[in-house]
Amino acid sequence: MDGRPAVERYEIEAFLALAEELHFGRTAVRLRITTARVSQIIGKLERRVGAPLFERTSRTVALTPIGRRLHEELRPAFERVEAAFAGAVAAGRGVGGRLRVGFVGAAAGQLLVRATDRFSARHPECEVDIHEVQMGEALERLRADRLDVLIACLPLSGADLANGPVLLSEPRMLAVPAGHELAARTSVSVEDLARTELLRAPCSLPDHWREPGSPRLTPAGRPIPVGRSAATFQEILTLVGAGLGVFPVGAHAVRFHARPDVAFVPFHDTPPLEWGPVWRASRATARVRAFAESAADTARTAMP
Repeated sequence: MDGRPAVERYEIEAFLALAEELHFGRTAVRLRITTARVSQIIGKLERRVGAPLFERTSRTVALTPIGRRLHEELRPAFERVEAAFAGAVAAGRGVGGRLRVGFVGAAAGQLLVRATDRFSARHPECEVDIHEVQMGEALERLRADRLDVLIACLPLSGADLANGPVLLSEPRMLAVPAGHELAARTSVSVEDLARTELLRAPCSLPDHWREPGSPRLTPAGRPIPVGRSAATFQEILTLVGAGLGVFPVGAHAVRFHARPDVAFVPFHDTPPLEWGPVWRASRATARVRAFAESAADTARTAMP
């Protein structure tokens, strides 16, 4: 930097307007300022350049060679800046365009379809793409900008993530092998997890059951044996049915994933499982906020 102040936007606008109008009075009207103010701005620019930009007589105003060259180089550059800024405003404030929404699980998918219908009715100028994603890839796709919004279990922690309103709240249940001793129970406790292996899946367990670097413990401090891992919900249920472990699920699993080799037993000492929209905090556009609002209105009027 040479220490000279940067050229201000209003100075550029005044120069370009006068270069097009070639008349101080018309330029003043166009910019909604006084003729004296136009003259003051142009004089300031000429002092900064070190040479006249306009030739003035009592009847005419014309660009000097330096002024003409400045206009030829400045006009397209200024138009690109204006277009870029207008595009940023449209992307940030506008709802039109395309919205990519992912969902994890059948309950989230059903809610998403209803929310999309409401959103599309309100904002027909925006096209919604719906994508089913597996637990293991959900956050990766969101963080890679392959999704704009994700409907998943809340909360999903991370400084880069924003959690929207709760759209669905349901009791937690434990998926166990049909022949397991817990399958005959009317309910189970978190303490029962210390008696059998807990299958693993990314983005699926409460924080106090999956603290990195710490042993998994029940509220009473008993260790929870960790079993095999799986990438999809169907893999989890297959492992459960094979007697290789248990897994906590939402109550919707009874409705959408009933199978003869798996029993679903309610927890009596856990908070409900909550579902809602998640997006990257740095991608919180008007389009994303409008969809979250439509989804919340849908949840209030027609829960799955």
